[in-house]
Amino acid sequence: MTPKEELFRSLVGGHQEMVINTCYRFVFNREDAEDLAQDVFVEVFRSLDQFRAEAKLSTWIYRIAVTKSLDHLRRTKRIKRFGSLKRLIGAEDPSAEIAAPSSETPAEAYAENERTEILREALNSLPDNQKAAFLLSKQDGFSNQEVADILKTSVSAVESLVHRAKKNLQEKLYTYYKKQ
Repeated sequence: MTPKEELFRSLVGGHQEMVINTCYRFVFNREDAEDLAQDVFVEVFRSLDQFRAEAKLSTWIYRIAVTKSLDHLRRTKRIKRFGSLKRLIGAEDPSAEIAAPSSETPAEAYAENERTEILREALNSLPDNQKAAFLLSKQDGFSNQEVADILKTSVSAVESLVHRAKKNLQEKLYTYYKKQ
């Protein structure tokens, strides 16, 4: 095994769960997150020789994970628009997308799915930079400096992005629940 392959193996071992979790927080689907993690590590392997150590290696890997996740979301938004059109003209059965209930009662499962979907829609409605900063800061627990390194921006920009994301989420969720 070459030194590059050994380094890569240790990178995957040390960062795989972190990458999957990061991707999951963007796409809300474990299988998609695992697929994206594979894409991330393919990119890491291809680009390892070009890593310039301007930031920590883990920050560089996070940056790739965030970028791949955001790219995936952009692609799926385009696909969903097309899928909605197909359903409107009757080319697809929307009931095929309904998941089987878990061990919860049907009412509990419905309420939990509804809350999750409302939050997912609110997060997905945020601009990409706000969503990335918010998830990295509040969900993954990175410091503002670490988020700034990952997103290649300043700490004050991260603070502003997180603040605007919280404000936008609060408005969207308040508006939704006020209607209820």
